[in-house]
Amino acid sequence: SPAHISNGSVSTVQVSVLLPECSSAPSHLDSVLNNFSSFYLIKKLPVYELLDRHFLETAVYHGAVFGLSYRTRIDEDNCVALMPNGHLTLSLDKDSFEILGFEGKPSRFKHRTATRFVVSVDLTDSSMAPGRRSYLRLLTSLKSRLQLQTDFLLSHHPVLCSLGGGASIQPLLSRCDWSQHRPEVNCRVLTNLPCPAPLSCDPHSFLEWLGAVDAGISCENSSSSFLSSFVCPEPNTMHRHALSVSVSGLLLPHDIHRLLQELRRYVEQPRLASWVSMTVRGFADSPVSCSNHEHGFLRGGENFYTLMMFHDHTYQLHLAMGAHDVCPP
Repeated sequence: SPAHISNGSVSTVQVSVLLPECSSAPSHLDSVLNNFSSFYLIKKLPVYELLDRHFLETAVYHGAVFGLSYRTRIDEDNCVALMPNGHLTLSLDKDSFEILGFEGKPSRFKHRTATRFVVSVDLTDSSMAPGRRSYLRLLTSLKSRLQLQTDFLLSHHPVLCSLGGGASIQPLLSRCDWSQHRPEVNCRVLTNLPCPAPLSCDPHSFLEWLGAVDAGISCENSSSSFLSSFVCPEPNTMHRHALSVSVSGLLLPHDIHRLLQELRRYVEQPRLASWVSMTVRGFADSPVSCSNHEHGFLRGGENFYTLMMFHDHTYQLHLAMGAHDVCPP
């Protein structure tokens, strides 16, 4: 059966949900939380395998695959991302870029001299069709010159893959050492939780409170605590209980969208709490973030958004990016 990847300090996508005045998730919501799509971890994937003709024609061209190098650090290592729009992005150190010998540009996150370079290729462009000159150049560079290998997380949209002729990633997996994994689900029931009023609280303070709750940090500012002096913003009310749920792994947009739709149905029901929150944290070490812009780690690799949903059908969206990242419009 599919295993879990132990997150530890390793960057993953995580979606976190907070349900005030709730001690257990309704069955329909629990079903969504526990049925996120599985994904694969491929050991030492030769990156040129992502240019395989069959893989391109049955998966990439259908917008079905999502992939990212695993346990690579965007500020130190060579990182690889394959986006569902068919863009292959390589974030390379200077030596690797020069060995590759393919067109790229200096990283936006460089110092006085360029030490990192980004190669971004649209695999769906006609110039990159198998057999064309640009395709053969990149294939040869990855196969014979740089010979880049990386542990790689890979997932696919099952419906879109079926349009490409079925189990379209299986031939690729058959040539590799791989394992299948399920996203990790963690639930915590919180008791006597002080909660600020979302509509009266400063947004930055509210997000800081949400982060403290998600990290399990007390907001009591106890004199015996050496971890944090943070206190819950005012005005606030005490909730007898709340449910905090997180799902971690290589999560697909359609699964997060299903969760969003279920949370909307949940908050529309007459309940004691008038809101719920959903926070989605992207990979801290991904070479790309929102709108395919380059992503840098800087101090913490910030790359997340929080959606607040209220009983009266109103919403608040909070975005957080690194200081040098490009925020989406």
